[in-house]
Formats: sequence, structure tokens, C-alpha cells
Amino acid sequence: MCETLKNNYQLCEEIGRGKFGTISRCFHSIKSEFFACKTIDKRSLTDQTDRECLENEPKIMTLLSPHPNIVQLFDVFENEDSLSMVMELCEPFTLYDKIIQRPFSEHEASLYMKQLLEAISYCHKLGVVHRDIKPDNLLFDSRNNLKVADFGSAVWLPEGNCTESGVVGTPYYVAPEVLMGRDYNDKVDVWSCGVILYIMLAGVPPFYGESVSEIFEAVLRGNLRFPTRIFRSVSSAAKDLLRKMICRDVSRRLSAEQALRHPWILNEGTSAIE
Repeated sequence: MCETLKNNYQLCEEIGRGKFGTISRCFHSIKSEFFACKTIDKRSLTDQTDRECLENEPKIMTLLSPHPNIVQLFDVFENEDSLSMVMELCEPFTLYDKIIQRPFSEHEASLYMKQLLEAISYCHKLGVVHRDIKPDNLLFDSRNNLKVADFGSAVWLPEGNCTESGVVGTPYYVAPEVLMGRDYNDKVDVWSCGVILYIMLAGVPPFYGESVSEIFEAVLRGNLRFPTRIFRSVSSAAKDLLRKMICRDVSRRLSAEQALRHPWILNEGTSAIE
């Protein structure tokens, strides 16, 4: 671990662990504040793609900070063996933890979705595509504001109209064009947001299977359904937004900015399509 980090922050208990590193609570004595410190062991990164992600994440987070719905990066420390990023400390639960407790009301789901889309729209305006939007990567601050985290899979696509290829993401949330190996753009994030909205309202994912391959097959079919027993009380406006976000035709899929202007979002989950 970097000596400069130890000189500036007092490391406390571990609060999370990922594939390549750990997240600890840390304390800055001069500021008298607690932060989160994500430390990655560079020696464990044998894959070139993983190394590129390690290099990209602090650069992308620096570009994006600050935004009210994106975890803020404050400091980066690096030596030959490790890289540490000091970020704002969020609550010890994610959107996933909230979802497994119960389905959300449309009003509550719309407020969280608006915050998520605000963050994603901001990313896209700066040419950043997150590529791994899922409930586990959505945190909350002490005032219950949603915060997008984990930009390890993110890429920067300048000009806004460039495309990227390569399978990146998590099975339930990945867009079909990614799985098909086609070039894709920032609308892959909108598909993922749509899947999250579906899960918030239904308590189950729109595409599922007993294995990863079965989930992928369901995503590729993209047969979006609204089972009556689950969606009986869900408004037509919410279903309209879901159809336009979880849309296999990328040219017809809404952008994050367009989704923010949908009546269901503007009216906080209480509107109806006339």
C-alpha cells in the first residue's frame, strides 16, 4: 500500500471486497471526515483488459466528478504494486438490498430512476459509457440520494457517436447488441436502466433462466412481457417507458436524455399516457 496514502489517511475496517481488491473505511484527520478507500492489487491483474480498466477508472471518475448522483473521487495513490482511490463514503447497502426487501411503488421507483438517468445522461454527454449498470453498483448517501459507482468497466467514447465492441456487463442487465458481438453505443446503459426499472416494479427480472447461457438466450429474444398477476396495478405510462427503454431496436430505444423527458418520469410515477 502506498506510503503517501498512509500519511494522509488512517485506514479503518474493511467494508467491501471485489474481484481484485478491497474497500475500507478511512479517516482524514485534518478534514475530520470519513471516506471509502478502494485498493486494487495490481499484481493480481494478469489480463490486459483488466489492466486497462484499472487505468481507466480513476481517469473517468476524475472526469465525472463532481455530480450529485455519481460517487465522487477525491484522491488517487499509486505505486508499483497497488492503486488506491479515495471516494465519498456511502451507506452500507445498495439498490439491490432495497429491491430484495419488496417491490417499489411507482412513485418511489420513478424518483430513483430519475436520479439514475440524471447520472447516466451526464456520463453520456461527456462521452462516458458505464457498461455495467446494475443494482449492486448503485449506492446511497446519508440523505438517500442514489449514487452510481464502479466505473471499472466504463469506456470513453468521444464525439458521442462512436461505437464499442466486446462483451462487458452482467447477464440480467446486458443489452442484446452486446451479446451479439455488434458495435454498440451509449444506449446499452439505457437498456440496463430499463431492466432495473422493471425489477423495481415487478420484483423479478424481465429476462431470466436457470444458467447464464439461458439468461443470455432470453435477453437475445428480448420478448418483453408484463404478466397480469404482477403488473395488474402498474400504470400504462410505466409500461410505455419500459417498452421504450428495453427495446431491441437500438434506433428506437430512448436515450437517457429522452427517458428523463418521459411523462412517467416528469410526473414522478403518477402520470398516464393519454
